[in-house]
Amino acid sequence: MTGNNEHHSEHDSQLDEQQESGKHRLDKSVRRRRVLIGGSGVAVAGGLAVAGIASADPGKAKKPKKGATTASASTEASASSSATSSVCVLNAEVTEGPYSLEGALVREDIREDKEGFEVQYTFTVVDVGNDCAPLADALVEIWHCDHLGEYSGFVGGNGHTEDDNGTFLRGGQMTDENGQCSITSIWPGHYVSRAVHVHMRVHTDVTLTDDSYTGGEIIHTGQLFFDQDINTEVQATSPYSANTTSETLLENDSIYDDGGASSGLLTLTALGDSVSDGYKATLTVGVNSD
Repeated sequence: MTGNNEHHSEHDSQLDEQQESGKHRLDKSVRRRRVLIGGSGVAVAGGLAVAGIASADPGKAKKPKKGATTASASTEASASSSATSSVCVLNAEVTEGPYSLEGALVREDIREDKEGFEVQYTFTVVDVGNDCAPLADALVEIWHCDHLGEYSGFVGGNGHTEDDNGTFLRGGQMTDENGQCSITSIWPGHYVSRAVHVHMRVHTDVTLTDDSYTGGEIIHTGQLFFDQDINTEVQATSPYSANTTSETLLENDSIYDDGGASSGLLTLTALGDSVSDGYKATLTVGVNSD
């Protein structure tokens, strides 16, 4: 899979121009390290075969009531030190896309002043190279578009005009001793050619600065996805409904391969009775630190 899947060809020249003027150097490389993501499958010897993968069927999913969980993405691994016994499912990495920037802010809340429905992410990172033990002191970084489908640092690339400070809806957190971290953001909007998604990278050996980081190594590059039924309702609700560009359904996305949690499908828990109340979103991400 390559970054060309991210956009129609008509955007190519515009993206090239944006990349030249961006605040940070863009890294378009696609790392092909094998990554394991916690689920209900069993990784077989050699890491190339799996059995019993529990994948989601977006067409059958329902919007959860308050406190309810969409569990079709696969059984959520424990969010404590018991993650050492988590079962892992093999998953290939995917492109980070053309909207990545280096030097993300290290912060828990990445919303800034952006409108949208709250999403409380909790990630548990486990190290398959160490019997799926929790991976502490890893930087989990995410970035995504706003409710109009625009990325900070590249505003205008998807047809809307708004202020661009280069940092909104971008940032990361360090994992604790349980391999866990939390990030608060909003539900992403949509843009032509892609289903609603969030980008993710996991870094090790970074050096923290006052509000960012330097150095380190990227050991995982992936994307996160949302239940289609819930997303359809979100996108039809203000402020998301102000975005009238065409939307791609999850089943038609060029990156998501219908693999459930192993492909980045988040487990969602409603925070209230309406989609506007927001959601908790969890995923166990297995990486190979070797």
